[in-house]
Amino acid sequence: MNTETALDHRRLYRLPWNLADNPIAWLEPTQACNLACDGCYRQNIKEHKSIDTVQNELDTFARLRSYDGVSIAGGDPLLHPQLPEIVRRVTAMGQKAIINTNGLALTRDTLVELKAAGLVGLTFHVDSKQGRPQWRDKTETQMNELRQRFADLVAEVGGLACAFNSTVYEDTLDQVPEIVEWGARNIDRVHTLVFITYRAAVLAAYDYHAGGRKIDMSSLVYSLDQPRRTDISSREVVRTIRERFPDFAPCAYLNGTEQPDSFKWLATLRVGDARQIYGYVGPKLMELSQAGYHLLRGRYLSYAPPSLMAQGRSLLTAGALFDPSARAAAANYLRQLATQPWSLRKPLHTQAVVVIQPIDVLPDGRQNMCDGCPDMTIHEGRLAWSCRLEELHHFGCNVHCTPKTAHRV
Repeated sequence: MNTETALDHRRLYRLPWNLADNPIAWLEPTQACNLACDGCYRQNIKEHKSIDTVQNELDTFARLRSYDGVSIAGGDPLLHPQLPEIVRRVTAMGQKAIINTNGLALTRDTLVELKAAGLVGLTFHVDSKQGRPQWRDKTETQMNELRQRFADLVAEVGGLACAFNSTVYEDTLDQVPEIVEWGARNIDRVHTLVFITYRAAVLAAYDYHAGGRKIDMSSLVYSLDQPRRTDISSREVVRTIRERFPDFAPCAYLNGTEQPDSFKWLATLRVGDARQIYGYVGPKLMELSQAGYHLLRGRYLSYAPPSLMAQGRSLLTAGALFDPSARAAAANYLRQLATQPWSLRKPLHTQAVVVIQPIDVLPDGRQNMCDGCPDMTIHEGRLAWSCRLEELHHFGCNVHCTPKTAHRV
């Protein structure tokens, strides 16, 4: 199958998210971190925001944006001494509190305390280029052991959504299917897998300007002064996954601000149990889930609870009425029940697989951002792309690019 032609954005559901109405708000209570990940877009500064500042940012989100959940990120939020209070405040405002963490500082007692404060779920960033103690020089396949430890801990505490994200580099791209396969085996406890393609500001290819003046981008943590691939696309990740799983079928996307047919967020929803994936949800069923939730709750869905993710049988039953992909998955499941009817006692689970393709700098210098990006944070009282916050900190505005003469098209 030719992925480049098979992934037609006109046949997928364009997620209706925008800056004012979105499933997520991105809160950064700290820039402090206990790891130094390759490709990180945030400078590691050992300081935390006060609880009053955090509350002010939550109030600003509430004024500017309808949203379902708050991704509490950083830095690593587990280092913030008042994290349980932050979770309580998010919960008191009627939103879901989600912690984005590398997990290094997580203990069972901490997780129990955070759950009691109202925590809904966690997203663990785990990949092979984080410089973790005892995990250096491991492959992505070997990192599945650590992913398993975190997934088992969350399942043991119970009642929490569990997600994993990984940055995809040129030399780890071929290992993405290993993570996808690991996720399938753990579909009963891992609810989302996210792959984020590596990006950096390439100093050799572009000149950078801020406020009409040329600037030195080398001071930013995501600048790159050596040859390295920074153009891995969502399509390429899907093509790699399909080498192992030919029927892998995305159903929804966010496009770019400059390229409507680019896949900045590309979502797949699969249904199965620990032994087998029976199929995938199609665009129609994904549209119903987002539009229906918005109709009932006035906001788009984020981080469905584990109890809902375990309703795969009901999802296929309802979806088979109008969604061809769900109908095919239901048929596969029924064939399996015909030979193993005792399987009916076991629940079917759903699991999201998302590929994120961050900022692309086009040959003419235009910056193709995520249109309707969920990961918008607050800077000086306004929404800002979290992946470019360092530009605002250093230069007071987002940077513009112009191609250097040798690289112009």
